[in-house]
Amino acid sequence: MSPPPAKPGVWGRLAELRGPAVPPKALDARALAALAANPGCERRALLDGAGVDKAGLAEGLGSPASFGQSQFAFMRGNAFEARVKADGGAELLRLVHENLDPGAEPPRAGTVPDLTAAGPEGRTARTALALRDACAAGVWTLLDHPMLALDVAGSPAFLEPDAVVVHPDGTWTVVEIKSFPLLDGSADPAKVGAAARQSAVYVLALEEVAARLDPVPDVRHRVLLVCPKDFSNLPTASAVDVRKQRAVTRRQLDRLTRVEDIAAALPEGTCFAPGLPADRLTAAVDAVPAAYAPECLAACELAFHCRARSREEGAVTSLGRSLRAELGGLTTVDDVLAAARGDAGDPADPAVAALRRAALLRAEALRGREPAHPTGQAALPEVAPCR
Repeated sequence: MSPPPAKPGVWGRLAELRGPAVPPKALDARALAALAANPGCERRALLDGAGVDKAGLAEGLGSPASFGQSQFAFMRGNAFEARVKADGGAELLRLVHENLDPGAEPPRAGTVPDLTAAGPEGRTARTALALRDACAAGVWTLLDHPMLALDVAGSPAFLEPDAVVVHPDGTWTVVEIKSFPLLDGSADPAKVGAAARQSAVYVLALEEVAARLDPVPDVRHRVLLVCPKDFSNLPTASAVDVRKQRAVTRRQLDRLTRVEDIAAALPEGTCFAPGLPADRLTAAVDAVPAAYAPECLAACELAFHCRARSREEGAVTSLGRSLRAELGGLTTVDDVLAAARGDAGDPADPAVAALRRAALLRAEALRGREPAHPTGQAALPEVAPCR
């Protein structure tokens, strides 16, 4: 039931990159969703695949991350989750029945199997067995913090959803428990979107488990989002369709370069172990190509380091992916300015033509401001293009 292990040589190479004595950092669904949102970043793919602690690495580089969950929010979230799952998950099963499967027999006493096992591989295998047994039993079953595995760029990532519910008909539902409130039945769209992307990762991992069973169970694409109701600590829920997020995540994960291919291209002796001198860590990080965009600031611990490097190189991606897409083959700010001045670029290129037209309009606008100084004051100097 467990996923096929990676080749020993690959694991050895990843351990060398991480530091032989450094345990791997687990890749959770939130990080995996962020990775899938930027599949062109080999740097993140390698560091996440090798289990490198990117927060510690950012500290060593002198560019620490400034985001994360507060201790208060963490404790509040744990307390709310414990309340939702109390009494054998009776309330949670009621919410699943009410929102996703009202035609099924109401849950009276659900089964909560023991998923304890040694290590993530053992827990993954135990979860797969529990899912198989639950399908055969035909009763409401709650899997509390199961362990799932998903192949990411040739390396297995172990994921732990809040819960998975097996319905009496053998179908499976992902349950995501969040501490942000549902106010009058709705919540912050950005937070709901993030939860949907995270849940889509769990759906993909569950589908890999289901594919190894006979007959293949159906993994529902409507997940249950459980949140506090209004300003209370009472749980309420909403069904969220994650088919779009699942399709996007699957496509992006398939585009990721395999981790062993990225590692094979690195110089000998490359290592990201904490405690190494900053200059050595900087050289190691810069040896792996990155694809920085402003969206990385909310999702990656190395974003500040990558932003500084992107600005030093004058890469237009530091201004946003949408702008980069519109500029075509113009990849640096210097290329863009040269094209706008007419010093470089193919006039037949739509991006170059648009830039030159914009430069003419800007020059005309600046010339039109000169008469606005009738008292003999000098006209405003030409403003240098903003970088």
